[in-house]
Amino acid sequence: MPLSNKTALVTGAAQGIGRGIALRLAKDGANIVLTDINPDKLKDVVAEVEALGRKALAITTDVGQRDQVYNAVEQAQKTMGQLDIMVNNAGIAQVRSILEATPEEVETIYRINVQGTLWGIQAAAKAFKAQGSKGKIINACSIAGHESFAFLGVYSSTKFAVRALTQAAAKELGADGITVNAYCPGIVGTDMWKVIDQRMAEETGAKPGETYKKFVDGIALGRAETPQDVAALVAFLASAEADYITGQCIITDGGIVYR
Repeated sequence: MPLSNKTALVTGAAQGIGRGIALRLAKDGANIVLTDINPDKLKDVVAEVEALGRKALAITTDVGQRDQVYNAVEQAQKTMGQLDIMVNNAGIAQVRSILEATPEEVETIYRINVQGTLWGIQAAAKAFKAQGSKGKIINACSIAGHESFAFLGVYSSTKFAVRALTQAAAKELGADGITVNAYCPGIVGTDMWKVIDQRMAEETGAKPGETYKKFVDGIALGRAETPQDVAALVAFLASAEADYITGQCIITDGGIVYR
């Protein structure tokens, strides 16, 4: 197995893409530390990871709180012995005209999507250096981090920021043998997209389901993305096969945004 004897920490792992990533890395041999703000759902994913024969540890964590992210990384090291892979997956969406965005909304999404990723990069890099080991940092970006979309302007700006952090961290940490990359999903059939579709209907007057269908109909490969599609890219970036890749924010969207 490509990730045997490795430990991965996945934030936002209680559902959706995070759950998919955690299970895929476990299938590839890694022990998994799962964090989320929802402890009840985390328990279910822990059971799924353990059913695959891997060790699992759940830590309730708000990634927008720097001390909680550092605590999760420290607990991962103490419990599992070493941390090898950090997946900064946790994030939220926000549908709002840029003309109507409120200070509270902007503060919340930046605290989680941008600061949460930054704290994860910091904590993981310090852990890898303290261990004297190489490591993998993998961040959640989006196609909206390559091309902004109407009514997703503030959300898109946070994902552009994740691209910037990913590139800067890759340049700073390369000499330590730490790679930093990001995955950029498109239209994934998760609860987050149900919320986006609902909010788009409220903002634009579209019928429920219409926005989701419009985006999916525009995908070259003809179907919506699954968490497993995203997890396959993350598994590759976490493996030794990607040791010479760093600073990249790779689009995995079935053919929507082309770069």
